[in-house]
Amino acid sequence: MGTKRPAEDSAGARDKKQRTKKQWRTPRNGEANKQVIQPGDSGIWGTCNKGKERACVGELRDLFAEYAELLYGVGAAGEANNDINAEPSSSSIENEINAEVAEMKHPEAAPLFTPIRIDVQCVVFFKTTAPIEPVSFVKRICEDAMKRASRKRTRWTKRLSPMTLMGRASLDGLEKVALTVLEPHFHQTPLEPRKFAIRPTLRNHNLIKRDGIIKLVAQCVGSGHQVDLKNYDLLIVVEVFQNICGVSVVDDSFERLKRFNLAEIYDPTPITDINEGKAPVSAVKAEEGTMEVDGTPGSHALMPASASKPEDVAPELDPIASKTASMVDAAPSVETPASSSAPKAEEVAMVLDSGAERTASMADTR
Repeated sequence: MGTKRPAEDSAGARDKKQRTKKQWRTPRNGEANKQVIQPGDSGIWGTCNKGKERACVGELRDLFAEYAELLYGVGAAGEANNDINAEPSSSSIENEINAEVAEMKHPEAAPLFTPIRIDVQCVVFFKTTAPIEPVSFVKRICEDAMKRASRKRTRWTKRLSPMTLMGRASLDGLEKVALTVLEPHFHQTPLEPRKFAIRPTLRNHNLIKRDGIIKLVAQCVGSGHQVDLKNYDLLIVVEVFQNICGVSVVDDSFERLKRFNLAEIYDPTPITDINEGKAPVSAVKAEEGTMEVDGTPGSHALMPASASKPEDVAPELDPIASKTASMVDAAPSVETPASSSAPKAEEVAMVLDSGAERTASMADTR
């Protein structure tokens, strides 16, 4: 007869099971909101082809890292690129020691670009940190793309939209962000009048309407400036996504740079002349009074404005018309009673109808 397990063995197994169970760690201060857009952030929106969001993030990360090094002399992780060929000195050694101590205290440097997951198809977002200035950064990328359009740097990315400052997507939040962003452009002393336009974009948001955004931002611009939708000096870009809004100001190069659309810069859409509401006309034969529509001659017979006689419209029916006229002339005259010296309107209509039907039948047999 077997013996029972000691009580301590069952207790040890229970403790082992508890130790192997996954332990959930409480996030540190600010760690839970690390991968979301927060008020006070700046960044760059990007659009791409459907289903290519991951590929778009990858190619933009490489492109942004290259331009961060080119413009600011820093890598994507935010570290400065020092000259490694410089001769060491006492001061440089001391600086290296201080840098190592600072790195030990702050092991993780804040990255310059952080992709944020957006639950919207065809849309990506990169959060940026200093010294990146989103508007000038995106403008430089698009200007270089215009100069070297044959050297295509991106495949899936379409439009880039820089955001200088983000805030809460409410009337108060939008007003606060707009006043901060617009101040250096519209509230100088002395006042410099500017022509401006407002371009709002809303995604997954229905609290603030488009007209409300335009009205509020126009109030933040203030008096002394003029609205001009075509020949503006400055364009105010407003992006609203769920509960976050962003504002930036771009200059009049926005249209010249294809509205920061890299796909349009590398592969422009051909401009074609389209006649709205009209069929495409391939040729017009004025001398025959016919018009070719869709390449089919005579598919639609249209009377030119200069035509005033039926023979001007269809000269090929002249033999039939002359033959009909001769037959009418050869027909015996019918005497009418003296009481009705003039023919009635009904009789004239019947004669004309019969002549027209006969002419049409002869044209069909021909």
